[in-house]
Amino acid sequence: MNKKFLRLTGRFTVSFVALIALFFILAFCFSRVTINPYPTNKKEVTIYVMSNGVHTDIVVPAKNTQKDWTNEIKYSNTLSADSTYQYLAIGWGDKKFYLETPEFKDLKLSTALRAISGLSTSAMHTTYYRGIVEDSLCKKMMISKTQYEMLISYISKSFEVDAKGHILKVNTNIHYDYGDAFYEAKGSYSILKTCNTWTNSALKACEQKACLWTIFDTPILSKY
Repeated sequence: MNKKFLRLTGRFTVSFVALIALFFILAFCFSRVTINPYPTNKKEVTIYVMSNGVHTDIVVPAKNTQKDWTNEIKYSNTLSADSTYQYLAIGWGDKKFYLETPEFKDLKLSTALRAISGLSTSAMHTTYYRGIVEDSLCKKMMISKTQYEMLISYISKSFEVDAKGHILKVNTNIHYDYGDAFYEAKGSYSILKTCNTWTNSALKACEQKACLWTIFDTPILSKY
């Protein structure tokens, strides 16, 4: 009986490890396939892709003639951001992970497992910046006004809104930065749809270079 149990346990372990290995192999392969490898962009609006080394955000103008994000994502919802902050970084992710894991040293196994399961709710994390500096983790691109409209539409549809169409601030006192705040979002985070998958889809939505599919930040940045 014990031998049979050990055999079954061994087979399950091998199968599980093989499945995980296959998942990461596919993730690697799909991330190397480039969508829109040669985008045609009029240089009208500046945007950025920014990473903290794990998580990516899309950075857009805080306001321009096409969109004033400050009408809904108010400076007053942050600790100290004001009208001198000219850029807005926007990211999507697991709500519980955002609120309970300000740093990776705070990560709990239960939070991680719930996040990848797809069972928890999501949130938008927004951060205002006075200026943006390009480096290995922050890539700049110039897009047309039409492409920016596509990006505006994609980002806007990710926010949860009330009956009047206003976005909903998450009821929390947690902040990562002087210029950030959290808002309710649509969709669920999972091992197949991460914060970086959301960013990658944002780039696809505005006809920029992107991965076929990715769960990591590095493949996105490598396109630029």
